[in-house]
Formats: sequence, structure tokens, C-alpha cells
Amino acid sequence: MKKDIPLLFTTRVIRMFGYGFLSVVLALYLAQRGLSEAEIGLLLTLTLAGDAAVTLWITTSADRMGRRRMLVFGAGLMIMAGVVFSLTGNFILLVVTAIIGVISPSGNEIGPFLSIEQAALSQLLPDEKRTQIFAWYNLVGSFATATGALVGGGLAQLLQGAGYSPLNSYRAVLLGYTLIGVVLGDLFLLLSQAVEAPRLAEVVSIQSKFGLHKSRRVVLKLSSLFAIDAFAGGLVVQSMVAYWFNMKFGVQPAVLGSIFFGANILAGVSALSAAWIAKRIGLIHTMVFTHIPSNILLILVPLMPTLPLAILVFLLRFSISQMDVPTRQSYTMAVVSPDERSAAMGVTSIARSVGATLSPAITGQLLAVPSLIGAPFLIAGILKIVYDLLVWRGFRALRPPEEV
Repeated sequence: MKKDIPLLFTTRVIRMFGYGFLSVVLALYLAQRGLSEAEIGLLLTLTLAGDAAVTLWITTSADRMGRRRMLVFGAGLMIMAGVVFSLTGNFILLVVTAIIGVISPSGNEIGPFLSIEQAALSQLLPDEKRTQIFAWYNLVGSFATATGALVGGGLAQLLQGAGYSPLNSYRAVLLGYTLIGVVLGDLFLLLSQAVEAPRLAEVVSIQSKFGLHKSRRVVLKLSSLFAIDAFAGGLVVQSMVAYWFNMKFGVQPAVLGSIFFGANILAGVSALSAAWIAKRIGLIHTMVFTHIPSNILLILVPLMPTLPLAILVFLLRFSISQMDVPTRQSYTMAVVSPDERSAAMGVTSIARSVGATLSPAITGQLLAVPSLIGAPFLIAGILKIVYDLLVWRGFRALRPPEEV
């Protein structure tokens, strides 16, 4: 147990660095491969759809088949995706790989890793420490994503300055993403037996749907709401926002990396602040009352007339946007049985993935129309506010054990 918690934090850092590293240049790389905005949006949609299917199977099987085994398998899918994307521009091959593999178009968590890691952490920690540790877990992830975005954008710009074509500079980033998958697989093998689920899960998961039993109703209700939030978030995934900044203001990769570096640093700090606030007003109130102002700021981003103002509002939004993340994750872990945690996180993550599936394709279509390029921000902000109000209405009376 002493080595498992640092190991889980280490894998989080490395993985989120890889996601940020790739996300800044992914849409630009696909455009260099000759894909249109609509095709890029469709491909990213299929990436999220495939992630939902793969993650559902892995996470709902992890407690029975072994959490370490499923984490290693997920790393293998990450490696496969990086290799194929770096070697071909064939749309059909990219689609197949996007569906099967693990590749993040948003810079955010994707695949089975988060669900299994947080189930393991919840098992290794007392209830009163859970939200705080999850906040740190999200903080280090945000810092890693920020650093990855800065390094990915900077590396592409540096290689182009050294005479490489834009296509080859972006391909170098994809190859780096592949190597990160290799490192992850090696680290997951070092986890101990202490991260595995209680033996009860092996019996129950065979008899229950999606590995859920007592907590099924709560998990499904949460999942339906999380899907709304994810659909809205999928309209403004990091790759597409980077593409929007490039289209509207002509921002180059190195500057894009700097923007998302700052955004993710602020997101990490906001996640850490969430634990302090949650101790005073509770998890649900923290989720809702910090999320609504961030979504108002999201709506304002495309209304800004200049690049500096757009960046300022974008960064202000990120300074409070992630306070709901560790509180949402901690709340989900708190209101389900210990032997349902991997499955519960898996099902809610799947709901988020499914909710976000169609969004990038819609964004791609909107970005192809000059008069509508700001619409994804407006639609996303409004839907997220609706989600916040529904969460508060539906769950304010269901309190986690540490708040009773």
C-alpha cells in the first residue's frame, strides 16, 4: 500500500502529460493529413464512441478479472493508437483505430484508467481523506496536462523551425505519445495485490448487470446527468478549441501550447481548492455553485473581439472550471458500495464518453461555417448550466458518509 499510492499518482502524471502533449496538435495533424473539418470532427466523435465501448468492458470486468491486468491492457491500446495514427492518413484505418484504441482528443482523461485507479485509491484511503486526495490527484493531472500541452506545441514549433514539415513535426508528437504508453504499461505491472477489489466483487459482478447491484439506481441516475455535462464538454474539447483559436486568430502551435499550459495549471489549482470548499459547504454544493460561473465565462469566450480578451476569459473560466471534478468523483465513490466502485466509475465514465460522442462531429460542422464558429461555446455553456441545476435538484438530499 505504501508504494501503490505514489505509483498511481505517477501513472496519472505520465498519462495526462501524454494526453496534453498530443491534444494541442492532434486536429492540426489530421488537417495536414488532408482531412476536412467535418472529417476531423467525425473521427474525434468515433474516438470517443470507441472509448465508451472499450472502457465499459474493461472497467466493469476489472474488479473480477484484476485491476492491474486491465490497466496494462489499456496501456496496450494506447500504444496501438499512437502507432497507427503516426503511420497512416487513411481515413478508414484511422476510424478503426480511433474506435478500438485509446487516444485523447481533449487533453482530458480517457480510457479505463481513471475509473480503476480511483477505485483502488478509494480502497487504500479512509473516507475523510478521499476528497482531498482526489483533489491532489486531479491537481497533478492538470499540471501534467498543462506541461504536456506546452511541450507538445513547443516541440512541433521547434521542429518546424528546424526545417521539418508541419506533418512530420506533428508525427513526432504522436510517436512520443506511443512511448508514453509503453512506460505506463511497465509501471502498472509494479502495482501490488492491495489495489485489487474485495473478493466479494468476484461473486457479485457475475450475478449483476455491469458489476452493479445495490447502487445501480443511484449510479444510473448520476450517469444520465453526467452524460449531459459530457455532451456539452465534448463540443469544446481541447483539440477543437485549439483549432478554433488557430482559425479565428491565426494562433500558432507554440502559442496554443502556452494557452493550454496556463489553462490546465489554473484547472489544477481550482481542483485543489475544491477539497477546502467541500469541507465547508458539501460535495454537491461545491459541484454546482462553482460550475455555473465557469460556464457563464465559457459562453463569453467567443464573444470577445480580440485574442488577448478571448484568452483572458478562457483562462478565467479554467480558474474555477475543475472544482466539480474531484468532488464529483469523490461523491460517486462515497455513495456506492466498495465492491462496486470500479464498475460505478466505469459506468459513469461510459455515460460521459457516450454523452460526448456526437459533440466533436457537431463542432466540426459548426466550425466549417464562418458565422457559427462561436456556437459550440454558447451551446456548451447553456447545457452545462442546465446540468448543474438538475444535479442540485436531484442529489442535494443524498449525502456522503463523511457529511452525515
